[in-house]
Amino acid sequence: MASNKKGRPRRGAKPWSGRFNEPVADLVKRYTASVTFDHRLAEFDIQGSLAHARMLRAVGVLSRRDGAAIERGMARILAELRDSTFPWSLEYEDVHLNIERRLTDLVGDAGRRLHTARSRNDQVATDLRLYLRAAIDRVLGLIKLLQQALLKLAAEHADTVMPGYTHLQVAQPVSFGHHLMAYFEMLARDAGRFADCRRRVNRLPLGAAALAGTSFPIDRARVAQELGFEGLCENSLDAVSDRDFAVEFCACAALSMTHLSRFSEELVIWMNPRFGFVELADRFCTGSSIMPQKKNPDVAELVRGKTGRVNGDLVALLTLMKGQPLAYNKDNQEDKEPVFDAVDTVETSLAVFTAMLSGLSVNRERLRAAALEGYATATDLADYLVRKGMPFRAAHETVARVVRDAEAQGRDLAEIKLPELRRYSRLIGGDVYAALSLEGSLRSRRHRGGTAPGTVRAAIARARRSLR
Repeated sequence: MASNKKGRPRRGAKPWSGRFNEPVADLVKRYTASVTFDHRLAEFDIQGSLAHARMLRAVGVLSRRDGAAIERGMARILAELRDSTFPWSLEYEDVHLNIERRLTDLVGDAGRRLHTARSRNDQVATDLRLYLRAAIDRVLGLIKLLQQALLKLAAEHADTVMPGYTHLQVAQPVSFGHHLMAYFEMLARDAGRFADCRRRVNRLPLGAAALAGTSFPIDRARVAQELGFEGLCENSLDAVSDRDFAVEFCACAALSMTHLSRFSEELVIWMNPRFGFVELADRFCTGSSIMPQKKNPDVAELVRGKTGRVNGDLVALLTLMKGQPLAYNKDNQEDKEPVFDAVDTVETSLAVFTAMLSGLSVNRERLRAAALEGYATATDLADYLVRKGMPFRAAHETVARVVRDAEAQGRDLAEIKLPELRRYSRLIGGDVYAALSLEGSLRSRRHRGGTAPGTVRAAIARARRSLR
């Protein structure tokens, strides 16, 4: 039997073991236990349990004495967790039962009464939401720090000319600061998505109990207010089985990592000696065990690689949920490791990326030289002809012939003399060279969102205001 003569579970017995005639096999214990990873929910579990206990006391379900004992016991457990003396046990399978068992050891029957009017189903959903809410707040702070680092670098290079690429082929001149600001915009969208996700995370499932609610006169609004939730999960079945919020977090994290991965790819390319656009500080690179000349951009490569981990976390959660009937199923134990991994990966990646940017040096001369390759101002010549009255398609064809001939002669467009240019069109005058210069090309794009240095500085100013 699982209980003693007083009806209390024997030490080591599961809280549900009265239903069974034999103990759980050791193999099954190891297979089904989650305490090895869900222990990181411990402090959130205590927060939720204290709010639940205070509510039970307020509605008269729990005595004042039991409430005080639970408060005292939880304070002791919290101290043990923080000084790493808490006695974790695989025997109690998860974070919730470990804490409940320790509380009962410390305060006796008061600890056993804590679980009144709740289930582990709504308890774990609450803990995970509390955990993710805190994680989102940290991620938002890390995104802001990276944005600030980008703004600092962009302000230093609003006038720095570089080649803009499409298909990784030289397309048009852009400001290096403008290029950096593209990543600021991506991060701003990331921050917006995480903030929006937080609103859906921040709903209280506690009170749904196992799946149907509880017959006790609970006050869910009180618990929500104490825990800082913005609202309640309105349907008990959905409250215990919903993991949309976890999937959504992983989707936000995957997109954020995708943006870091794209930036990482560019840093890897730019650092290659064939480009030589940037240099990463030695502290963010490694060498080769056999080639002494090597300086490898390992941090950028790892960010790029770890993006696949977070994509995998998202797919794992989607796959986990796709076949589950209502309400809670044991499958949902598998939700935590992907979430924890996504949190850890996106947090560390944002932090290391911000630090890496602080050690980035930019080679203005190499950037400008590269912008002179590939006839980057060809579109400016076409626009010049359009302003002189030529239809754009005709201008496009005309400039294509100029580029083809210049390429055959190994000359840049700005090196072609005016009489030669006029053979392609009599509309071309001496003022054409302003359009053919890199700086002239940049200055001409003064509209909002353009790459003119003044426009880039205005974008940086707006961005700084948005972060206040």
